[in-house]
Amino acid sequence: MKKEGITIHRIIWYTLLFSVLGLIIETIYCFATTGILESRKGLILGPFCPIYGVGASVLIILLNNYSNSKVRLFCLGAIYGTIFEYVCSYVMQVMYGSRFWDYSYTNFQINGRISLTYTVFWGILSVILIGYLKGFLDKWIEKIPGKMVDKVIVLFVGIDVFVTILGISVYMDRAKSIYEKREHENTFLDYVFNDSIMSFTFPNLRYMDSEGREIFVKDIIDIEK
Repeated sequence: MKKEGITIHRIIWYTLLFSVLGLIIETIYCFATTGILESRKGLILGPFCPIYGVGASVLIILLNNYSNSKVRLFCLGAIYGTIFEYVCSYVMQVMYGSRFWDYSYTNFQINGRISLTYTVFWGILSVILIGYLKGFLDKWIEKIPGKMVDKVIVLFVGIDVFVTILGISVYMDRAKSIYEKREHENTFLDYVFNDSIMSFTFPNLRYMDSEGREIFVKDIIDIEK
């Protein structure tokens, strides 16, 4: 499957590389702005922040034909990136009943899901990504053996996604029981995805109650302790 030189092999590596790079950027940005060094991972097992990896791949696919125009790259990248982020926020909230990020504290934001600041970031990222990085990455990626390595990566990430969805579901159900003052009978999965592991990995995970109030899951857990 190709689209202007874009192959499945390249997409797999774009997603992997930018998921790792995104985690590094998120960690540094968090520390620089808050002085707090905390996990910004999006998956439990690997060092990935997948919204960056998937977002970068989406931008490359959509913007590959505009590599000669930095203005177009910035404008379209800002629009596509913002739409992508909003959709991701909504879908993840539907899946987990929770938010992984909230921009309500910033100016010019919509429903806490997107903000003007990050819209600009998406535009800048698009210019750097398509205008400067992609050509270099493509040459490097093409030197990597394809089928077997790609299959291993896809399998590992697939397992990581499954484990993460399962872990968050167990963690959220436990927090919901505490918040609603219901009995919760611990299972084997509660011990596997215990509070220490989950609160460390996802310190900013929020639970939304029936009235629309958002509470940090780790705070709900701390109340019980």
